[in-house]
Amino acid sequence: MEKKFLNSVAILTGLLSSSLALAEDAAATSNSSVGLAKIGAAIAIGLGAFGAATGQGRAASAALEGIARNPTSRADVFVPLIIALAFMEFQALLSFMIAYMIKG
Repeated sequence: MEKKFLNSVAILTGLLSSSLALAEDAAATSNSSVGLAKIGAAIAIGLGAFGAATGQGRAASAALEGIARNPTSRADVFVPLIIALAFMEFQALLSFMIAYMIKG
């Protein structure tokens, strides 16, 4: 599972770097960088949503597994879980804002 995750991160990083290189080339040669900015914005939203969803799934899984093993730890696990989920959701919203700014 972890190997698949690392492979997908490597592929997405390659796509992002190639789209950035294309955007630089297009900006230098012509004014067609608007289309590439939209592609970059879409990649930014995709990476942000992918990262947030993966992190939220793993955090919820670990918290529920911990509570299932020790039901008395529910109060100790719940608040840090909610805080962690809020930070992950903020990451997704931040990627949306960055993509909006890239798109112009």
